[in-house]
Amino acid sequence: MPNTLREPELAPQFDPAATERDVYALWAAAGVFHADSGQSQRNGGDRFPFTLVIPPPNVTAVLHMGHGLNNTVQDVIVRWRRMAGDEALWVPGTDHAGIATQNVVEKALASEGRTRFDLGREAFVTRTTAFVAETGGTILKQLEAIGASCDWSRTAYTLSPELSLAVREAFVQLYERGLVYRGHRVIHWCPRCLTSLSDEEAEHKETVGKLYHISYPLADDSSRSITVATTRPETMLGDVAIAVHPQDHRYRDLVGRMAMLPIAKIGIPIIADDYTDPAFGSGAVKITPAHDPNDYEVGVRHSLPMPVVITPEGRMEEVAIASGRVPLELRGLDRFDARSRIVEMLRSEGRLEKVEPHTHSVRQCYRCDTVVEPRLSDQWFVRMAPLARPALEAVRSGEIRILPERWEGVYTNWMENIRDWNISRQLWWGHRVPVWYCVACSGTIVSRLDVAVCPTCAGPVHQDEDVLDTWFSSWLWPFSTLGWPKEDAPDIRAFYPTDMLVTAPEILFFWVARMVMAGYAFMGRAPFHTVYLHGTVRDANHMKMSKSLGNGIDPLDVVSLYGADALRYTVIAGMGMGADIILDPHDLEKSFTPGRNFATKLWNIGRFLLHNIGSDPLPALADIDQSRLSRADRWIVARLHDAIVECDAALGPSKPSGDGTWRPEQRYEGLRLNEYVETARRFAWNELADWYVESAKGHLTDGSPDRDVARAVLLHVFDQALRLLHPVVPFITETLWQRLPGRAGGESLARAEWPRATTPMASGADSFDLERSMVSAIRQIRAEYNVAPGRQIDVVLVRIAGMGSPAIAEITDTVGRLAKARVSVASHPPDGAAAHALVGEGWDIVVPLAGAVDVGRECARLRSELSQLVSQIDSLTQRLSNERFIARAPAAVISAEQEKQRDWTARRSQLTNKIEILCAGS
Repeated sequence: MPNTLREPELAPQFDPAATERDVYALWAAAGVFHADSGQSQRNGGDRFPFTLVIPPPNVTAVLHMGHGLNNTVQDVIVRWRRMAGDEALWVPGTDHAGIATQNVVEKALASEGRTRFDLGREAFVTRTTAFVAETGGTILKQLEAIGASCDWSRTAYTLSPELSLAVREAFVQLYERGLVYRGHRVIHWCPRCLTSLSDEEAEHKETVGKLYHISYPLADDSSRSITVATTRPETMLGDVAIAVHPQDHRYRDLVGRMAMLPIAKIGIPIIADDYTDPAFGSGAVKITPAHDPNDYEVGVRHSLPMPVVITPEGRMEEVAIASGRVPLELRGLDRFDARSRIVEMLRSEGRLEKVEPHTHSVRQCYRCDTVVEPRLSDQWFVRMAPLARPALEAVRSGEIRILPERWEGVYTNWMENIRDWNISRQLWWGHRVPVWYCVACSGTIVSRLDVAVCPTCAGPVHQDEDVLDTWFSSWLWPFSTLGWPKEDAPDIRAFYPTDMLVTAPEILFFWVARMVMAGYAFMGRAPFHTVYLHGTVRDANHMKMSKSLGNGIDPLDVVSLYGADALRYTVIAGMGMGADIILDPHDLEKSFTPGRNFATKLWNIGRFLLHNIGSDPLPALADIDQSRLSRADRWIVARLHDAIVECDAALGPSKPSGDGTWRPEQRYEGLRLNEYVETARRFAWNELADWYVESAKGHLTDGSPDRDVARAVLLHVFDQALRLLHPVVPFITETLWQRLPGRAGGESLARAEWPRATTPMASGADSFDLERSMVSAIRQIRAEYNVAPGRQIDVVLVRIAGMGSPAIAEITDTVGRLAKARVSVASHPPDGAAAHALVGEGWDIVVPLAGAVDVGRECARLRSELSQLVSQIDSLTQRLSNERFIARAPAAVISAEQEKQRDWTARRSQLTNKIEILCAGS
């Protein structure tokens, strides 16, 4: 890697705008993110493969905080595994996004006063292709700005020729196995998008509507009627029967007779069917097979007609009007306008018995929120039950783990109750259904290749007009992106199955479960062993960030203001396993202060170390005689060992056991990314910078006999700290690492070896904790007695029995420097007012107060504080002694007051003791 980042001196402040683009360009030029299939053990290489596939964003998308979180999580994981020595591949790509992309282009056409039908199919597809060519790679380029280390040479696209080949292969295979079929069924229809939707795409929304009770007179006796209730009166004109339960004695004499359909004046039968619930409403249900999936099943059982009365656009059907089933006055009315008109017609006929409020679930299109219309239609379906069985068992057996584990129950419930998947869409943008129909012999041809003429009669053919559901291409993503169905694809051998799938829980069934099913259906094994479901990015009011709500954050704004590392650190440090991330879109500085502050601190640590380490050659820490290491040296090396162990435990195992399943103790281990980054932060900031660097300053001066040792230790631990932190803050760590001595060989930190936890140092490695305890105690005394932090004070160490002179000398030197004190050793505490603190085993830290504080002023302050506190305690004691207060106050209030009394009493004892020590005789 060209070392153009090396400059003689670091700038006073880290400038992300001036650095991050250059760092990324160096990574790209050096091919740091490229994975070599030949290096994979599965292809005879010597590296374990590790593979992630990106959840492909829509080609219409731009980067938002959800993408920022999702891709940062993936990048942390893949950078970790790359440094750990795996041949790590992160496959990027985009989704052609059938409905979403078509909607965008149709809106553009509408602004021109045209529709897709004005262009025609071929011209519309050409225009959409051109639109995608301009916008499709935008979000991938934006991902570079946040540091995504994808192998861009393998960028995939769900509508590319290569992936289109995979889509056709999957469709034909399923058809040949009897798992794809053409069905005439009631499906969810979006009148705006003019396409069918799957069950998952028609989302439920609780709605307060109305329940209309309508009476249907008997055909042979108008004095009698049967009442049904419906939320959708506009569909009643498609009624073909009224159903009652076979055991409902109220209607036993009516079964087999005819009722008259109000308004239409058409006779419809009264039938008996177990579908009805005698206890609900009147116990009678109107049957509209073309506009309700449950009614459709009843219609099939009883061989009922199935007239369609609502058009694809959501208007009253002309055919139904022509047949006399729908009155002429309803011609062309929107379904909701028709509802109002029909209700008035029922009221005028005397058939509307009552209307009452009714809360129920209404399905809406997941893309445009239009109320979905159940509608009888010819569609292509996939039989899902056979595909779901191995996918369900994979999670139950532990072959696949889902994190957090609470989502396993959701996954299981979906798979146990799975329904056939409607995969055809009435769109023009997408994978065309690979089915042709012969005009001459009415044959149906399902083919992997385009068909020009009928193979049976050589007659002309035409292709099915529908396209496939977008998810039908993306459910193949873990292996279609690696070259399937080519049998000799090197990436399939090298990198399938993949390892982890990182995504949001809302597409657990849309995408994740379907990928698992596809993996078993086409590859014979699971596509990944771990599903990591991260939380959602929410605003300060805990509302999900979205463009429509206007509460989103543009990650590129954050990168521009504070840098990509600040963004990445903030989201990783703020996320627990599956927990949501809370950010304030109105106060970016507050939201991203943790990341910005850490980047600033790390830069300052680097500036100090690089200045003091210098550029002269240094011995490796392993080559230094351990007897030359100070107590602080041994302590920081031991703390580094512990940090590595803790980071490894938080990140967790990268793969399941050898049999391909997670052991019980492993199943929910790892991927605690916030714990990992906190451990790495604590080591770099608190243990290295706040303690070791401060203690080592005296050894870094010119002429110090230990300067080379201190420099070697600093270089070693800082190098390792940068490695630990690199997956989270890659830009600043790479910039600093490149400036360390010995980095002239062109290596990148992104490819450097992940730290290894070697045997921790013994013989005094933990004894530096004594100095830390002493310094902390002295600083606490300073704070309690208002001694200025920069003021030099006297400190006496008492009762240090059993320690030799060299150790005492080292302790006094270190404590004196860190505590800004003149430290001496004595066998007895000095006379006079002094503050004491016991640390360790029998160590008495004595700070003489004479000369350190203005005794008179401090005594006055302490006595004043004590007097006020005594008054407060007396008042509180009286309140707690008041029987009326105790009888009337809530228990929580009483408990809080009692806790306050205990705290104040303890503080009174502390103040009294201080006054006795400091103010005796004054």
